[in-house]
Amino acid sequence: MTTQLTERSSWIRNRIARDQIDKYRTDDGDFIPDAEIEARLRANREPDPARIRAIIAKSEAIQTLEPDETAALLHVTDPDLWTEMKTAAARIKRKVYDNRIVTFAPLYLSNRCVNNCLYCGLRCANAAIERRVLTQDEIRREAEVLAGQIGHKRLIVVYGEHPDSAIDYMAESLRTIYSARVKARIGFGQIRRINVNAPPLRVEELKILHEVGLGTYQVFQETYHHDTYARLHPAGTIKGDYAWRLYAMHRAMEAGIDDVGLGALFGLADWRFEVMGLLYHARELERAFGIGPHTISFPRLEPAESTPFTQESGFLVSDEDMERAVVVLRLSVPYTGMILTARENAGMRRRLIPLGCTQTDASSRIGVGAYSEAYESQQGSRQQFLLGDTRSLDDVVRELAEMGYITSFCTAGYRCGRTGQCIMDLLRSGREGKFCKLNAVLTFREWLDDFASPATQAAGEKVLQHELAEIREQNPKGYPVFMQFYERTARGERDLFL
Repeated sequence: MTTQLTERSSWIRNRIARDQIDKYRTDDGDFIPDAEIEARLRANREPDPARIRAIIAKSEAIQTLEPDETAALLHVTDPDLWTEMKTAAARIKRKVYDNRIVTFAPLYLSNRCVNNCLYCGLRCANAAIERRVLTQDEIRREAEVLAGQIGHKRLIVVYGEHPDSAIDYMAESLRTIYSARVKARIGFGQIRRINVNAPPLRVEELKILHEVGLGTYQVFQETYHHDTYARLHPAGTIKGDYAWRLYAMHRAMEAGIDDVGLGALFGLADWRFEVMGLLYHARELERAFGIGPHTISFPRLEPAESTPFTQESGFLVSDEDMERAVVVLRLSVPYTGMILTARENAGMRRRLIPLGCTQTDASSRIGVGAYSEAYESQQGSRQQFLLGDTRSLDDVVRELAEMGYITSFCTAGYRCGRTGQCIMDLLRSGREGKFCKLNAVLTFREWLDDFASPATQAAGEKVLQHELAEIREQNPKGYPVFMQFYERTARGERDLFL
């Protein structure tokens, strides 16, 4: 045990590569200027309606907003202007992404962690948590359930920051998941895209994940407010280093990973400041690399086992303010994908999805080993936090269809190289949504035939027929070729894409 503790202490001391922070910084420090952000929020408290409408028009042209413009949107109180903002957010989402909603599942592979974040159920000081790191065989079983029984094609895999789940383990786990292939009702189930939510990594480690087939690399800053960050993340821990985390996406870009996801945990600091922080982060990536974030996540602080801070932070976000955050983010970074998680309950998800969200998880279980072990209720001692919505993928797909959305299981764009600058250009022009509609329909046809219940099949067929008619009208020249692929899929061929 003493040797293990010594090795762990050494691993912690040597994790942060200071040269991989300093190379990106300027003499003024990092790119999140707290005082400036707070000053902009104060200066834009009573925005003029004409100015707000001009900002909305800029958003609808798929242009990233300036900080003062976002600050002005954050202070709109007029009901009519607010309605205009919500309507514009929905139009932007439809323009950029069509009416597709991408689904995925979170897969926790480890919950050992060397950090001690005050708000996190998995913090190292929390003795109530049952610690576990899945073996490769256990990972395969989890993947087989997700792909073969539920029908997921995308995962977001989650790792604790710990030497037992370091880069070699991460790379091997991705290989294991990609190799799983399970017979379905007609075709087969297989995970085709693995996104990673992991601790900040070094450039050389990120290159390894890139080579293995990493999808999107997510690192959430948690809170962009420097003083709050320092208070919640003890000094001397890896996560206590704000800059190491803040520049994780810069290192990813340097490593060749041009598909990155930002996020903040809403409830740790003023939600308006966090929206501004996400905007500043997106603008910094655009400035430094010409490529903004492919996704932005906005999880809300939820209860966690033996973690009273989650209910006592002083900055818990109301449903109304959560709605405002989503709308303003959609208007501020109009090209980005927006991920709504199962932290929110079913009613809140129904409320937020039409306001610009593009991705959501379903059938979510966040206990380590929870999918293959299939226990019925949530177990706080095995989870980072408690979920608000644990409905099945089948239930979520049926509800989305009843709302008029098509569930997309498509991963073709990533395998065809439509990432980075390519995807940014397509998103800003509005061409990506129309192109991806074709592959979304193919994958939806595939999933309905392989996994849907009779009720979900019925709801899905209605929205499918609408989509087919729209494709025929909007793309008459390409429609015959598309229909050849559609008919092949209906006959049982799988993983076809244009």
